[in-house]
This record gives sequence, C-alpha cells and structure tokens, in this order.
Amino acid sequence: MATVGLYGIAFGLVDDSQKLITGTGKGLGSDGLYVVGRADLGGKSANITGLSGTPTKKYGFNRVQAVDIPQAEPSVALDINNLNFEIKQQIKGMISDQKGGYTDQGIQAHVAMLITTQTLDRLHFVYYGFGDGILSEAGANLQTDTNANQDADDILTYTALTCDAFQGAAYKLYSDLDSAFDKANMYKEVFGGYVLPASSGSGSTTPSTTGTTTSH
Repeated sequence: MATVGLYGIAFGLVDDSQKLITGTGKGLGSDGLYVVGRADLGGKSANITGLSGTPTKKYGFNRVQAVDIPQAEPSVALDINNLNFEIKQQIKGMISDQKGGYTDQGIQAHVAMLITTQTLDRLHFVYYGFGDGILSEAGANLQTDTNANQDADDILTYTALTCDAFQGAAYKLYSDLDSAFDKANMYKEVFGGYVLPASSGSGSTTPSTTGTTTSH
C-alpha cells in the first residue's frame, strides 16, 4: 500500500513509566500534547528508517537454512519549518534558566510521537506511532541571505525506544483502513494514557482541529 504526503506530527512528553506528562510547565500544554500546526508552518518531511532490523543469514550444510531478523530500531529525520521555540527546547531536554537561556545538561526528554500520512486516494489515514524516544538536534546550518531568504529549518532526529504499550516493540502502525480501527485507543497507547476528546471523531488525524497544542 502506497501513501502520499505528510499530514500531521504530534508530540507528548512521557515519564519513566511511559505515561503522558500533563500540566503547564511540565508537559507540552495542559493536556500534554503538542500538534504541529499552522503556527509552525507545518512539517516538511519525516523520513522513517529502521522499521526492520538487518537480516542475518544462518548457514548449514553449505546452504542458507534460516534468517534472523533483529528487532526494529526506528529513527526519524524530522524537518519542521518553524517549530515553536519553547516546545522545541522541551522535547530536546534543554534546561531553562528562567531568563531566556537554555543549556544542554545531558538530561534526555522522553517523547512520544505520532506521524500521519494518507492513502493515495486521500480517503484514509496511516499512522506511525512511537510511544517513547529521544529527540536530538545535531547542528544548525546558518547562511547569509542573498537575493532570497536562507531559512534554517528545525531539523531533528528522533530515536525510538521500546514501548510497553506496544508489547516491547519500538513502533506501532495504525490505519483506519482496518474496520476495527479505534482512534481513541491509538492515542491512549501512543501517548501513555491520553484520553482523546469525544469531539475528535474517527476521520481526523489530530485531537485538535486548530492544528496547534490542544491546551490553547
């Protein structure tokens, strides 16, 4: 099955038990979720790799008798046009000095993430859920403006960790193509107990129709 486009990205901080952290000043807004939206100018790409391990052949009697496939170790290269500054620092684990400054003190923030794309006919959705992971920013490529603006997008790398809600897997694939699809259950699993508002319905891909953090 092919997919088309990048439809949505949502983040949530989780604790050591992979439960969603909520509350202003603790989580990403009062209900714990931040949905990348118009204020962020949307997401440009989410390149997911490592959805399966590298196969290792087992030989016997001069033939390949079996193949071992290690557990998946997904990584996601994210390119977001203009991610909210404070949200970006939170999901990177940066520490605020409460005076506008942030430092990296080696404290990793644990982040759940949901990425949404669509089927080719754009009638259905496909979701990649990650219940726990670490976000990092390797660098910042700043260039002088010429006769055109030289934007430096928010380039982040997400390294997925195993998730208890996924029975120890590092990611879970969902789609409303399956007649048994339960959107509320998906959000509960991916975002560590999150309760999806009843008004969200089954067809949309984010809990908020505004495309921003649901605490706003």
